[in-house]
Amino acid sequence: MNRERLFLGVEASAGGRRWVHALSERAEVLASQIAQAHGLPDVLARVLAARGVAPADAARFLAPTIKELMPDPSDLTDMAAASVRIADAIERGERVAIFGDYDVDGAASAALLWRYLAPFGIEATIRIPDRITEGYGPNPEAIRELALAGATLIVTVDCGTTSHEALEAARAAGVDVVVLDHHQTGTSLPEAVAIVNPNRQDDLSGQGHLAAVGVVFLTVAAVSRELRQRGRPGRDLPDILGLLDLAALATICDVVPLIGFNRALVAKGLAVMRARTNPGLRALAEVARISGPLDPYHLGYILGPRINAGGRIGEAHLGSRLLTVSDANEAAALADQLHRLNEERQAMERHMVADAEEEVAAEIGQGEGPPVLVAARSDWHPGIVGLIAARLKERHRRPAFAIAFDASGKGSGSGRSVSGFDIGALVRGAVEAGILEKGGGHAMAAGLTIRRERLGAFRAHVETGTGNLAAELRRGEVLSIDGAVSAMGLTRSLLDHLESAGPYGSGHAPPLLALPRHRIDSSAVVGAGHVRATLKAQDGAVLSAIAFRAEETEVGRMLLDHRNRLVHVAGTPTLDRYRGRESVGFRIVDVAAAGL
Repeated sequence: MNRERLFLGVEASAGGRRWVHALSERAEVLASQIAQAHGLPDVLARVLAARGVAPADAARFLAPTIKELMPDPSDLTDMAAASVRIADAIERGERVAIFGDYDVDGAASAALLWRYLAPFGIEATIRIPDRITEGYGPNPEAIRELALAGATLIVTVDCGTTSHEALEAARAAGVDVVVLDHHQTGTSLPEAVAIVNPNRQDDLSGQGHLAAVGVVFLTVAAVSRELRQRGRPGRDLPDILGLLDLAALATICDVVPLIGFNRALVAKGLAVMRARTNPGLRALAEVARISGPLDPYHLGYILGPRINAGGRIGEAHLGSRLLTVSDANEAAALADQLHRLNEERQAMERHMVADAEEEVAAEIGQGEGPPVLVAARSDWHPGIVGLIAARLKERHRRPAFAIAFDASGKGSGSGRSVSGFDIGALVRGAVEAGILEKGGGHAMAAGLTIRRERLGAFRAHVETGTGNLAAELRRGEVLSIDGAVSAMGLTRSLLDHLESAGPYGSGHAPPLLALPRHRIDSSAVVGAGHVRATLKAQDGAVLSAIAFRAEETEVGRMLLDHRNRLVHVAGTPTLDRYRGRESVGFRIVDVAAAGL
């Protein structure tokens, strides 16, 4: 990104951001070479060049395959031991238990392994902990329960790397444990048959960007290879490519970078998902009234939240159960239950966001306000605080924490950050200072446990330790624009070309395009605070656009208050479907005055 080259001369947009060219001058030359060498539209070539794709690699990038991008599973530390132990369990017909996390990655990882084992006659027990009463990861009591039920092998998915006490309980009970995880860890690891985690410090595979489901997929591939080497015919092994729908779902929902093997998992997994062979996913898509082919948006914003709803405010096992069920009627009942739980979660979230905004407004007043927001209440549901922190971060463009206190004064909180500010380090510092009972995370998200009487100390720690840096990051926020296009130029053909560079998501941002000098023909608030606008180009072409959750933002106010005025609009083109009809739309990210 070249910060010196303003796009359309926008120094300060309605959203308070500078617009800059995503491409350096050198990258623009590469974009021209890509367009000429491969016969691609200029806008698509610019998108590829902005994401570091070389002209020689463009064709391969546009067609990611499992075969080409899948790493050798044995490159991961401990994979050999893990695959041997799971293969032994298959051949001996052992009782296997799967312990997963309560989010989509945990549910899908557990379901993928369960579906792989089922054709061998192993109906594994899936155990998902309760978010509120048990917390994250395996606990000694749960492990002992699985051992008493007869499990001789426990496989933890999306958890387990730091579960020293739980794995010690398994060892004491004579149960083997294989850990399949992706979370950051220190140098001290628990004792287990195998800990397969590309983020353990002695792993040199370079696959640290994988979600847990990617690790599980590589593991079942390694198990199949081990079984073939033992003489089992390939035709007798499960079709692991048929499990890619679960891999795509969790990879998108865990917001891991869509680079390398992750791109292939999602691209090929979407193809499997569109066939709707998984009864649970099919039922969930139906109850959510998804029309047309499933895409990353559907996974991340429609299916994922419904699967998560069970772990947030309902029964933790519902998501994994939905993804493993084979009976269509049971799948429909589970999907309906998760759908209703998600509606309940949304109602709670709206109430909690209103509370949080009220608290933040009092903190900010008429000034700049604190650089890091901390909102806390006693009547909030602890399963939703992460969503509240995310909403605060999005609306106020600064790191934010949301904390729910129970009757005893114990608080469970989550934090979400902006790019360039390590919120995990902030939380770890508060733990070391004795302010928090426990906490951790990574640069963009963190969790914590705090006593009510320490809330003031935590606010002071946050403000004194990070004030200037967080404020500077927010004031220096920029928007990198891939290119410019007009309403007339946003055709279905162009959308298809742009889609070929997907899937888009974390680490591979969707194209951000600018519509220069378009008139706001009409605008209105729709739904839950969204702003819909009709944009008209100089040649008379019109385009329907929407800014989500923008009613109370400066972007929304400009759209509503500047009708019939010329503006520059930045956003992402979309394909909208309504009652069987398709049309090109635009999701507005920012707006700027166009001048005379």
